[in-house]
Amino acid sequence: MLRRIEIHVGDLGRSIAFWSPFMERLGWQADRWSDGMNCLHERTYLCFLQAPAEHLAAGYHRKRIGLNHLAFHGRSRAHVDEMAAWVRSAGDTLLYQDRYPIASGPDHDAMYCEDPDRIKVEVVAPDEP
Repeated sequence: MLRRIEIHVGDLGRSIAFWSPFMERLGWQADRWSDGMNCLHERTYLCFLQAPAEHLAAGYHRKRIGLNHLAFHGRSRAHVDEMAAWVRSAGDTLLYQDRYPIASGPDHDAMYCEDPDRIKVEVVAPDEP
């Protein structure tokens, strides 16, 4: 079982404003602390920390070495639709809108978006009869 993923972000305040409500909508609990935020689900958590100033200039891109994207389970197709609507209403970037919800193929209902640092995030609907 995965225990923790730590992600350094470019602007902690902007990242918390995105990730806290995003993860709460997925059933995770956001826990803010002095130097960052954890999002917890059972015994697994994501930890968001401010990247040191001397490393900000390099930026992030998912096609470089390192994290490509994070994918989460949605509760249903309707839940994936709700997540997409929330991302859109929050003014964040939805990806592949012209192919939503089957951007990855006809048997894979999912929404894709980017966080404030352009980390790609996916929410996948379970197979439904």
